[in-house]
Amino acid sequence: MKFIDEANIFVKAGDGGNGIVSFRREKYIPMGGPDGGDGGDGGSVYVVGSKDLNTLSDFRHTRRFVAKRGANGQGNNRTGAKGEDIVIEVPLGTMITTLDHGELIADVKSESEPVLIARGGFHGLGNTRYKSSTNRAPRQCSPGSPGEQFDLKLELKVIADVGLLGMPNAGKSTLIRAVSAARPKVADYPFTTLHPNLGVVSVAKHRSFVVADIPGLIEGAADGIGLGIRFLKHLQRTRLLLHIIDVMPDDGADSAVESAQKILAELKRYDESLYAKPRWLVLNKIDLVAEDERETLADEICTGLDWNGPLYVISAINKMGVEPLCHDIMNFLEANESL
Repeated sequence: MKFIDEANIFVKAGDGGNGIVSFRREKYIPMGGPDGGDGGDGGSVYVVGSKDLNTLSDFRHTRRFVAKRGANGQGNNRTGAKGEDIVIEVPLGTMITTLDHGELIADVKSESEPVLIARGGFHGLGNTRYKSSTNRAPRQCSPGSPGEQFDLKLELKVIADVGLLGMPNAGKSTLIRAVSAARPKVADYPFTTLHPNLGVVSVAKHRSFVVADIPGLIEGAADGIGLGIRFLKHLQRTRLLLHIIDVMPDDGADSAVESAQKILAELKRYDESLYAKPRWLVLNKIDLVAEDERETLADEICTGLDWNGPLYVISAINKMGVEPLCHDIMNFLEANESL
């Protein structure tokens, strides 16, 4: 299934049914009085989060959602039937905004009660409602009010605890394969990852977290070059970023330090708040470096980046150093639940 993280839809709630003018007329009750019933309320449009969905691809084919209008009132004081509501299922992490003004309508983060996004019209009143001591035979009624309608933008931002950040071929997909049951495509060429992948990392019984792998960034990403910038928004809900650095880049163009500096520059240009998130440095593919040179190389990278934060040296493909990293991530997340 193709990964779609943005979609535009039109929603319209049902109009309220009209009230009617009616009088009771029976054989032995010639002056029965008004008995026009009210119309029914129009159906409303709701959205609800579903953990079984992970893309907005369904909205490529269905873009209009129109609830039914309320039925008109009838004689004998019979109220019209209420219009049927529509409930739209969306993936968790979907933000819904108005297309014209960008006003936030809903931010669906959990499988809770359905969220109202378009209210149905109110029912019209039948002439029975207008009866009084001075107006015993009213010939007036009111129409139902129109239901709300909106052009909406759906934007999916995946919900994960940890986000992987790095250049193409830094080993992000290999790492997520090593720590979870997720199986993103892995190959020896850049831009293998074309859409975000989520994996659940189980550290112990009842202790787990979700990690998100997005397409790699390149220089100029903030200006729309490459794929990564399109998916950077999926890191905005994460609580911790892992900056994955290939210690032995094979493209020959940049050193590990230069590549990391470009990633950080693009991250800061895209979103200052994302740049300010807690971030750990993870040096990957250390198995390609001789054992007696590993510590020196790590020190050089940290010095070049002026880094004094958490540092991990791993080989994702061999799972070297991966287990301690996962345990430390779990401990950090449990100690910082408010992030």
